[in-house]
Amino acid sequence: MRDAWNEVEGYGLTTAEAAKRLAAEGANELPAERERTLGAIAFEVVKQPMFLMLLGGGLIYLCLGDSREAMLLLGFVALVMGITLHQERRTERALGRLRDLSSPRALVLRDGQAVRIAGREVVRGDVVLLTEGDRVPADGKLLAATHLLIDESLLTGEAVPVDKQPWIEADGDPCAAEEQQSCAYAGTLVIQGRGALEILATGGRSEMGRIGQSLQEVAEAKTPLEREVARLVVVLSFVGISLCLVMVLAFGFFWDEWLRGILAGITLAMAMLPEEFPVVMTVFLAFGAWRMSKRQVLARRMAAIETLGSATVLCVDKTGTLTQNRMSVQAVFAAGAVHALKDETQPLPEAVHEAVEYGVLASRRDPVDPMELAFRRLGEKWLPATEHWHENWELCREYPLTAEFLAVTQVWLDDAGRQVVACKGAPEAVLAACSLTEDERREIQEAAESMAAGGMRLLAVAKVFWKEQELPELAKSFPLTFVGLVGLHDPLRPGVPEAVAQCRQAGVRVIMMTGDYAGTARNIALQAGLAENPEVLNGAQVAAMDEAELAAAVRRTQVFARLVPEQKLRLVRALQASGEVVAMTGDGVNDAPALKAAHIGVAMGGRGTDVAREAASLVLLDDNFTSIVGAVAMGRRIFDNLCKAMIYILAIHVPIAGLSLAPLFLEGTSVLFPAHVAFLEMIIDPACAIVFEAEASEDNVMQRPPRAAEASLLNKDMLGSGLLQGAGVLLSLLGLFQVILWLGRDVGEARTLTFIALVFCNLALIFSNRSLQGRLLETHGRNSTLGWMVVGTLLLLGMVLFTPALQEMFRFVPVHVSDLLLCLSAGVISVGFSGLLRRWWSWRQRAAERKR
Repeated sequence: MRDAWNEVEGYGLTTAEAAKRLAAEGANELPAERERTLGAIAFEVVKQPMFLMLLGGGLIYLCLGDSREAMLLLGFVALVMGITLHQERRTERALGRLRDLSSPRALVLRDGQAVRIAGREVVRGDVVLLTEGDRVPADGKLLAATHLLIDESLLTGEAVPVDKQPWIEADGDPCAAEEQQSCAYAGTLVIQGRGALEILATGGRSEMGRIGQSLQEVAEAKTPLEREVARLVVVLSFVGISLCLVMVLAFGFFWDEWLRGILAGITLAMAMLPEEFPVVMTVFLAFGAWRMSKRQVLARRMAAIETLGSATVLCVDKTGTLTQNRMSVQAVFAAGAVHALKDETQPLPEAVHEAVEYGVLASRRDPVDPMELAFRRLGEKWLPATEHWHENWELCREYPLTAEFLAVTQVWLDDAGRQVVACKGAPEAVLAACSLTEDERREIQEAAESMAAGGMRLLAVAKVFWKEQELPELAKSFPLTFVGLVGLHDPLRPGVPEAVAQCRQAGVRVIMMTGDYAGTARNIALQAGLAENPEVLNGAQVAAMDEAELAAAVRRTQVFARLVPEQKLRLVRALQASGEVVAMTGDGVNDAPALKAAHIGVAMGGRGTDVAREAASLVLLDDNFTSIVGAVAMGRRIFDNLCKAMIYILAIHVPIAGLSLAPLFLEGTSVLFPAHVAFLEMIIDPACAIVFEAEASEDNVMQRPPRAAEASLLNKDMLGSGLLQGAGVLLSLLGLFQVILWLGRDVGEARTLTFIALVFCNLALIFSNRSLQGRLLETHGRNSTLGWMVVGTLLLLGMVLFTPALQEMFRFVPVHVSDLLLCLSAGVISVGFSGLLRRWWSWRQRAAERKR
């Protein structure tokens, strides 16, 4: 029996044919919510409270006969809509790019070559190559199958995998019967084996597509951060509405000016409306995820971005994550001696020919696995001129690796018609199936320990000539003969020791969990710098521990070797029970439970299976450990910048709301009008959503311990900081307003200068909150968006102050250079005063913590 993939050589479509069918029949996608159009986004903007209040204010001014003020507010309506549409479209494009990245992949035959494409690009007539862990991209008939088991529980509810067989033309329609064994369906999962599938139906025409409408009704749960922000919005909205009613009633009952009261209420509502909070959440998480994807980390779930900054443990595999997963045969133990193969350009010693021969025979002819590639590369170079090369032998049967027998076994028919069995796998599994004396076992064990101490990955190779007609059902039933031990070298990835040291500085433990030999794992751990003398526990020791012993073990152990996937899940749960926030890497089907259970599941994008990627929160597009560390740093940066934006929003809304409340204390004299607040919102929205999102990381982002998992975004420190900054600015501005009136200048001048000072205060607050420590001039790198925002703000302010028509609309009076300097000074002094209040608050909080 040949391998399933070799059966379909020459099949498949050309690129041109596939492009035509994709254009004619559409993408291979389930019925799903369409991307929002410009019109849909505009309709959502129209429904926003800020938009409705501006519109309502403009209509009231029209009723009062003040057409200029009405036109100004309606102009702001157009500006707000334009800014919001631009921002929403940017966010939609970012989310769209993420959707494209996270689309399932499929290996198809195009132009006679196997190429990996997005699942949405699969078309009718494509030949898809399936292997363990793949999701079937569309419905089709199986042209070939080798030990193919598919889990169809997604469609049938039946948990037992279905044994699939190749379609035979005499069988007729392969998908006619309800449980046709020659058909595979979209969305089902390959559990074992390999197959080649000719696609018959894609997208909405597949079985999954016909039931796909129900998937649209499943709403994704909100993250803790989203729930926290939603609660804050509700509280602030309730307070704002209450104060608006008080304002309207005060104007009506005390001064009998109900329309002016409604305008004052609208001004106050605009000042207190916390519309920026949800905008900031959406923008930060969407663009944060996109920035991470550019660093080879795909965030499949936004909640992972929140959790990254809290990670205290990184549980990583060895092969392909800490190492490069580029294998080369470095040594072979055969005929009682270890033979070093330091350079593949040197001819192979005769003593190792048989070990390489049966290593090749126990591998696929078209290998993908790096270990099999190493065997194949070495064999092709040195064996063809010997009797140890067998390209003309026919494959009879393949026994894939299983949890019960950690080895791959293949049965071949040689030129003489004999059945030759070749086996390679974990030394303990293969040796258990071999007939050996105690002395031979001891000698092999000593060689294995010596080779593993050098950091080599070990495989045992065995053989047997099978004389019976019937082959056994289980590979471990063969009475194998030991051939040799093969040591493969997999070099450490560049930058791993530095990344591990960075994790240690950041208070994040790195734990290696591998299925490899204990000595090999320990050597790699030493190279990577996991510990100076790492303790190693193997899977057998883990299995023998009760929960209390395991909880103690995970606190002190850095390396776990010879693990099976089920033990990884147990270790993750033990770490979580110890209070750790766990990030876990994995790539196989059996890793999915551990990935799902971890706080942050990290799947391998290159060598990982589809089911692992679907179970994970993050996907490493380059399978690189340093990318995980970069993701942790990025997660901390995103959370820091989110905190900065939230503090700034609170801080700037306090003086705006306070000045909007001024009529209650100044006998009906209004300091701010709706147009003033709308002007300020045009500065605040880009600042909080774009400027702070683009801020670089804090200098100590990876030199401080992880934040507590239960830590609130707006804790007492953050709330106190924002409110005190805002209070300092408000008190300074009210003082400025009163001083100008005491100097005998009219209300128009006081209003104009107070507004200018408020704009300068706003800019100063942005600069002050670029650092979580609140230092006004502290920066962590260039932020070009900040420069553009400052220039734009000053240009807009200049237009309002020095264009007579706009000056009149805003109810401003002409100002002089000395007035501008006074406002600038007042702005700097007010932010300095608020900074002192903020420092005092931080000192008080630290003192309280020390007392506790």
